[in-house]
Amino acid sequence: MLSENTINIIKSTVPVLETYGTEITKRFYERLFTNHPELLNVFNHVNQKQGKQQKALANAVYAAAVHIDQLENILPVVKQIAHKHRSLGIKPEQYPIVGENLLAAIKEVLGDAATVEILDAWAEAYGLIADVFISVEKEMYAQAEQQAGGWEGFRAFKVDRKVQESDVITSFYLVPEDGAAIASFQPGQYISIKAAIPGEKNTHIRQYSLSDASNKPYYRISVKREDSRDHIAAGIVSCYLHEQIQEGDTLSLSAPAGDFILDISNERPVVLLSGGVGLTPMISMLNTIAASQPSRQVTFIHAALNGKLHAMGSAVKQLAAQNSNISSYFCYEQPTESDRATKAFDKAGYIDVEWLQSVIPSTEAIFYFCGPLPFMKAINKALQTLGVPSSSIHFEFFGPAGDLEEAKESVPAAQL
Repeated sequence: MLSENTINIIKSTVPVLETYGTEITKRFYERLFTNHPELLNVFNHVNQKQGKQQKALANAVYAAAVHIDQLENILPVVKQIAHKHRSLGIKPEQYPIVGENLLAAIKEVLGDAATVEILDAWAEAYGLIADVFISVEKEMYAQAEQQAGGWEGFRAFKVDRKVQESDVITSFYLVPEDGAAIASFQPGQYISIKAAIPGEKNTHIRQYSLSDASNKPYYRISVKREDSRDHIAAGIVSCYLHEQIQEGDTLSLSAPAGDFILDISNERPVVLLSGGVGLTPMISMLNTIAASQPSRQVTFIHAALNGKLHAMGSAVKQLAAQNSNISSYFCYEQPTESDRATKAFDKAGYIDVEWLQSVIPSTEAIFYFCGPLPFMKAINKALQTLGVPSSSIHFEFFGPAGDLEEAKESVPAAQL
């Protein structure tokens, strides 16, 4: 437990963190990778270049300071991050390295304002927070390894099938190279792939949502090819998977992780909303409901630019035709002539509040959504406008957590 004096000192730094938090975390990562370049094999370089990771860490540090006297309030966030850490292979011995460089960054950015008293208080607080993470992650590592079909670290999987789902999304069916059983997972979870890409100095680890129901002899991921933009190699792993990995090749996978999961113990109606490749966890949830909850009403809503970029649309329509409890709706921002001729979509343009209200069963449903940040902001604002309680709204970010506030009621699908 922290002393009252330490708690007061930490809380006094909240305004400073609000102003200088991102500057501190930017300097932290610069120091970390200079002093420990081996950690470049773990962290996502793209998120670093785009500033997403720095902002996410700044928000986490700020939240820890605000709730330093009631850390149980941030336990859900701790568990979410711990899932990612376990999936990446973060170890207890790396926490002191992080603490040392974080404190040094605070001192560098704040200068004389970072007194010995403040640095000592943050050192004590960081030690407590690190212990919480280490404890939570220890349990997660044990569960991942000891469960039926589980394993430690990364395990070799062979690409059994590679299926093109749209112009930009391809599915990979992955089976264990050793032929042994694989762990079950909860719909909505993800795996990490560690890729040693020819010509790259460091390995790259990326998380991909599992896009099918559990308890099958394979894992399926459906990957969008992300082309480079703004001089940032945003899609280095996705392009490697699309262009270089073929059927029969081997990939290294960590066991399934993640806390964005469908509650299959609940029979309340559920609405699954997705934009672009955000449909992957939603497909897993949809297939799970179709297989194990035949009486549970589910509404599946997906937004895409047009049919060329829409993956798995036929499979979803087939499920809806075969199961009376499933309804599906597709929204295309810029439908092609072929889309119009085949009536491949239900709404042209954007998802807006009025249309959303017309297709959902009621605001008493449970809502799950995933997609690019602009899409998620729009959906979150729409659900708030419809009066859906926050306890019934669940979402996941692809990458570091963002901010869903200041949303518009609709979003161009071109951003999906």
